[in-house]
Amino acid sequence: MLTPAVSFFPGRDGVRLAYREVGEGRPLILLHGITGDAELWLAQGQAETIAAHGHRVIMPDFRGHGRSARPQDASAYPLDVLTDDGFALLAHLGLDDYDLGGYSLGARIVVRMLVRGATPGRAVVAGQGLREVLGSGGGAGAFLRRVFAGAETFEPDSSEERAAQRLRSGGEDPVALLHVLDSVVDTPAEVLGGIQMPVLVAMGSDDERADTAGQLAGALPHGTLAMVPGNHRTAVAAPEFVAAVADFLAPSGARGV
Repeated sequence: MLTPAVSFFPGRDGVRLAYREVGEGRPLILLHGITGDAELWLAQGQAETIAAHGHRVIMPDFRGHGRSARPQDASAYPLDVLTDDGFALLAHLGLDDYDLGGYSLGARIVVRMLVRGATPGRAVVAGQGLREVLGSGGGAGAFLRRVFAGAETFEPDSSEERAAQRLRSGGEDPVALLHVLDSVVDTPAEVLGGIQMPVLVAMGSDDERADTAGQLAGALPHGTLAMVPGNHRTAVAAPEFVAAVADFLAPSGARGV
C-alpha cells in the first residue's frame, strides 16, 4: 500500500486541512465518506490503479476527519462547509482543469460543488442515490447520529454496536462528526438539471442505496449509471468499480481499451 506524504492547506476560515497525492497527469480530486479519510482510496490500491491511467490523484481529509483539524465548536462547521473546503483546495492547488469524484458523503459534496459552480471536466458520484442527494432518506443519517451520540447501550453484535466499535477503534471524534453531519446541505432536484458535465453514478449492487441510483443518473443531463459488485462498505474497493472510474475518466479515444 502506498503511504504518500501528508500536505496541508487552509480552509477559507483558516482551519488546517490535510491532503495526499499519488501519480502524475490530469488532476483528479477524490473525496471520502463520513468517518473515513484518504485511506479509503489508498488501502486497497484504488488510487494507485487510477493514477497508473495518467492521473494525479489528490485525496483530502474532510475537516473533522483523518489528519485534518477536528474543531470542537459548532461554529467551525457552518452549512456546506465541506463544499467550501473543496473550493479552498482547488484554489490552493491552482486547479482549473481537473476531474472530481467522491464516495458516500464525498459524493454528496461533489454534487454540492457542481451545483455551486465547480467545473470539472468529468465527475464521479458514487455510493449515493437520488434519495440521499435530496436528503429524503433519513435512515443513514439517523443511524449515524445514534452511534456518534454514544448515549445508548446497543444490542451486542447489532449494526449500531459494530459501528460504535469501529468508531472507537479508529480514534474518530464523535463531537466533530456530529458537527459535520449538521453541516451537510441537501440538493433540490430542480437544480440537478443544471449540471452539464458528464457524471458517472457508480453503485454497489447490494448497497441499500442502490434503488435510487438510476433515478440520480436520470436526473443528470449527462448522467451514466455503473452498477458494480458489493455493498456500501465493499463496492469502493471492487476491481469493477476502479475499472469503471478509470474508463469513465479516460480520454474519449482510450475508453474501453
